[in-house]
Amino acid sequence: MIRSVLLVALCCGIAATSGAQVITRSTDTAARNKPVARVNKVKGPKPITNEVSFGLRLHSNGWSAYTDIGKVSSKDAKRSDMFYNVKFLQVELSEMKSPRQEKFTGDESSGSGSSSYIYGKVNNMYALKLGVGLRKMIAGKPDPGSVSVHWVNVLGASLGMVKPYYINTLSDPTAIKYSDDNKDYFLDQRYIMGSAGFSKGLGEMKYVPGGHFKSAIHFDFAANRKNVLGVEAGFDAQFYSQQVMIMANQPPTNYFVDLFIAVQLGKRW
Repeated sequence: MIRSVLLVALCCGIAATSGAQVITRSTDTAARNKPVARVNKVKGPKPITNEVSFGLRLHSNGWSAYTDIGKVSSKDAKRSDMFYNVKFLQVELSEMKSPRQEKFTGDESSGSGSSSYIYGKVNNMYALKLGVGLRKMIAGKPDPGSVSVHWVNVLGASLGMVKPYYINTLSDPTAIKYSDDNKDYFLDQRYIMGSAGFSKGLGEMKYVPGGHFKSAIHFDFAANRKNVLGVEAGFDAQFYSQQVMIMANQPPTNYFVDLFIAVQLGKRW
């Protein structure tokens, strides 16, 4: 009797164990076959990394045309088009004028050149500048269409190009330029017919090496993150290895300091 009871208990235990194993295996199989949900990452716009722009600068000593080729840098790549700094290479061509120069009209019967002339002008001066700059953001908001404010500094080399200024006179068949020997005649308006034109004196161009530094506040008004629409206001200082005389009634100088305002247009990508 006891053996029968033990045998029945043993069979019940084996059956219970087998059932539990089947249920467990069934549950594991269902878990393995259950599809895994995939999370799709939403990609944002590609960060801005490059910039090319062109500008026109009007300053107290003349005018300039320039281009900036820059790399946009930001600690946060996702927000580089909102809060950013730009390291750039700048190429600029300037004409240096005297704020005191004045244009007059001479005898219109002159056969060449122009009847207009700048009284007392001795030389035309142009400057080719190559500089490295940083435009650092100091204020602004990431909202589209908002204005951001930047501080710009540029440092580099300058090449001054000095061309003699020629005028046509009544008693001389050829155009003349200023010298110590003819300065009284050169500055006597009774004999001046007009300027001899830009091309006269190009073969006598002299080159003077130097350097320049520029600092300005830059306002970016672009509504689109891929456009550049800026206005700058600041000062520019140029230094040259030789003194240059632009006007006869002013002493020669080897440095020029002026204030300027500039408009800049370009693209970012």
